[in-house]
Amino acid sequence: MPDHRIATLIRLIDPDRLRAHIHHLAADPLPCRKLNYTLPGHDRSTLEEADDYLAGQLAGWGYAVEREPVPVQAFRCDATKPKAHQYAPPAPEDPWYTAHNLNARRRGSSRADETVVIVSHKDSPSWTDSPGAYDNAVGTAANLEIPRVLATAELPVTVWHLFCNEEHTPWTSVNAAEGARARGDRLIGVFNTDSLGGKSQADIDAGRKTNVSGYTTPEGKRLADRMAVVNADHGLGLVQTSFRRETPGDDDGSFVKAGFPAAIINVGSLPYGDPHYHAEGDTAEHVDVENVFLATRAILATILTLA
Repeated sequence: MPDHRIATLIRLIDPDRLRAHIHHLAADPLPCRKLNYTLPGHDRSTLEEADDYLAGQLAGWGYAVEREPVPVQAFRCDATKPKAHQYAPPAPEDPWYTAHNLNARRRGSSRADETVVIVSHKDSPSWTDSPGAYDNAVGTAANLEIPRVLATAELPVTVWHLFCNEEHTPWTSVNAAEGARARGDRLIGVFNTDSLGGKSQADIDAGRKTNVSGYTTPEGKRLADRMAVVNADHGLGLVQTSFRRETPGDDDGSFVKAGFPAAIINVGSLPYGDPHYHAEGDTAEHVDVENVFLATRAILATILTLA
């Protein structure tokens, strides 16, 4: 049976807020989020402007936001590759930028040494003109809506919201994960929110609301299995499945490689089936906000079962 306290909190997830965040980050006023693109008449890149927006929202709910600087480069574009995979390594002479991990933590009451991490990459592809709505304004919006809901909730464990950068190189989640290892953090679960609701044209046409929990370790599988239980117990209506990856990948993989095996990615499909992946068509108007809403509720409910 579902815990009534969890049910009460997940009902506070607001689809209109999710929609507004996605639109802000991938349509207007920000058409994308990358360090190598600045809007005409502006003096900061679109990714830096996105950082200011995220930090401002979090501060408004009472969170202290730590900005961790990481040197990165933009990927080059290799137009000889298929559209989804046209990123190429930067050349040594290409410019370096300072990207930032944004960290916001809410300390737990009785088990504060145990931490649940929600991680999402906030940048859009640095090598092409993709708005990056599904990849990954949606996961960023989910990671922004959850701390609003939890701002006044007392939880036993610490919750760490991490907004990193994956579409520039190197991935900044590596710094965050290695920092957690150096501090001796006790991470009981890492939830990567990436491309929530991004799915194949067949699933779109059928109106399916999908979520896949990808894992690489037995500890990750337990989290993926818990996602399925939560979806059923709370009647969320997702087509919830799991997928085992042979090797760690994405930002959850950064934590697995750093010694934190209880990590999963939540994504609309694996293998990823969005027809606009890494392309100009990845726009806010194509996002299935209801799917993002249901996946966000499932992620929050699963996190609360750990707490």
